[in-house]
Amino acid sequence: MVKAAQRVARSSVWLEGRARRGGRGGGQPSRLDRDRITEVTVRLLDAEGLARFSMRRLAAELNVTAMSLYWYVDTKDDLLELALDAAFGELRPPGPDTDDEHWRERLRTLAGEYRALLARHPWLSPLAGTYLNIGPNSLAFSRRMQQVICRTGLPAHRVTGALCAVFQFVYGYGTIEGHLFVREADAAASPVAEMLDRDFTFALDLLVAGIEAVVERDRGTT
Repeated sequence: MVKAAQRVARSSVWLEGRARRGGRGGGQPSRLDRDRITEVTVRLLDAEGLARFSMRRLAAELNVTAMSLYWYVDTKDDLLELALDAAFGELRPPGPDTDDEHWRERLRTLAGEYRALLARHPWLSPLAGTYLNIGPNSLAFSRRMQQVICRTGLPAHRVTGALCAVFQFVYGYGTIEGHLFVREADAAASPVAEMLDRDFTFALDLLVAGIEAVVERDRGTT
């Protein structure tokens, strides 16, 4: 119970002035930096999974002592938060904001990118559910999604609900898909993958249709 309470109470690497620290002064290994440590962390999480990840395992991969990693991060939690945001950095940056691309297509593009990210990194979803998603890359993606929903014509008080519907659907779908690919390595190249693509597209179309229906209904009552 005490450990659980401590985890809930902990803040975030992004709120405590630790996210940009490069080291603690003299004595740190010269061939290391925080970006390198984060990059290797992501690679290990992809290869071996979250359950097997440890600071000792990371240190062995980097050929340094485990204690030397703490020149760059205070805790394992801090490092996992950095890895989480690094993964979100794989999402494509937004293109120019034009009226040529309808919000429906933008929503489908963003949802597809998020789904692929979750499936590609099965460790991402438990971390996203554990830590505050307030790193710069995560926030940039959230803002992009919010901008799209704001263009649907929904009134302001319905935007948050629409965001929740889209985010939670894609989060759940991508999480299940990622676990499937871990259990069955060949699933991504099998008829199962085609079924998953088809079902995802249809389910997302239902969400889009629901948003459109609410917009039309609200217009009819004003």
